[in-house]
Amino acid sequence: MIYTVTFNPSLDYIVDVDDFELGKTNRTKAEMMFPGGKGINVSLVLQNLGLESTALGFMAGFTGKEIARLLSEAKVNSRFIRVADGISRINIKLRAKEETEINGMGPAIEKDDIRKLYSQLDELEDGDVLVLAGSIPAVMPESMYKDIMKYLADRNLKIVVDATKDLLMNVLEYHPFLIKPNNHELGEIFGVTLRTKDDVIPYAKKMQEKGARNVLVSMAGEGALLAAEDGMVYESEPPKGKVKNSVGAGDSMVAGFIAGYLMSQNYEKAFYLGLCTGSASAFSDNLATKDEVNALLKELGRDMI
Repeated sequence: MIYTVTFNPSLDYIVDVDDFELGKTNRTKAEMMFPGGKGINVSLVLQNLGLESTALGFMAGFTGKEIARLLSEAKVNSRFIRVADGISRINIKLRAKEETEINGMGPAIEKDDIRKLYSQLDELEDGDVLVLAGSIPAVMPESMYKDIMKYLADRNLKIVVDATKDLLMNVLEYHPFLIKPNNHELGEIFGVTLRTKDDVIPYAKKMQEKGARNVLVSMAGEGALLAAEDGMVYESEPPKGKVKNSVGAGDSMVAGFIAGYLMSQNYEKAFYLGLCTGSASAFSDNLATKDEVNALLKELGRDMI
C-alpha cells in the first residue's frame, strides 16, 4: 500500500484576473479550486495513473471537510486526523501579468494529534511505500521527518522524502528510498550553482554517499536526472510542450516515479514515467492524467502504461 503524508493540506483557490490593480476592485475571469499539498498531489496523480493510495495528515474546520470531500470525489482514500482549533488553510494563487500567491497558516496541531498520526503509521507493513512531502507547520517539531523515519527504521518500507534544506539532510542517515530536490535546491545545500546535468551528477552522488538510495533531480526546462542505487545515471531532456502551470509538477514527477517502479521494478522505466508525469502536469491546468502521460511517453519512444 502507498501512504502519503501532508502535514498542512490546503484548498488551492486559483484565480485569473486581467490587469490586476492593487487597491481597486478586481473581478476574476476564471477560477478553480483544488485540494492542495504535496502529499495530496502525489495521491491524486497516483490515482490518475491507476494506483491506490491513502492520504494521511491533519484537517480542521469547513475547509478540512471540503478537502476530504474533493479527495473522495477523486476516489482518493483519506484518513485525515481532525484538529480541534483553526481551519485548514486556503492558498490563493492570483494569475495576472505576474503570478502572486498568498498562503494561509493552517490549524493548531497539538501533541495528541501527532500521537494519533504515529498510531496510523504503526499500521504500515513491510513493503509499503510512505511519501513525506512538503514543509512542516511552525507548530510542529522541525525534526518531524527525521523522527518519523527513526520511528519506522526497523520496518522494510520504501520512504520517499520531497523536502528542502535541513528537513531533507536530516533524514539521509535513515536511507530514504527516494529524494527529489530540484537543481537549485541541491545547489543551495552545497553552496554551489548547478545549471547543467553534468553539474548535477557529482552532487546527486554526494547525496547517495550521505544515505539516499535514489536521487531524482528535476531541472525544469532542462529535464531531469536520476542517480539510481544500481549505480546507473539516467538523464533526459523533457518532452515538448507549453508550460501552463508549474504547481504540482514536482509532486507529479514523484508519483510517476513511484508508479513506474512499482509496476516494473526498473529504475529506467520509473525515471521516464516520472519525467513524463511531471511534464504532463506542467502542460495542463490540472494534474496529469494517464492519457496525457502516455502521449508524452510515446513522444519519447518509451513504453506506455
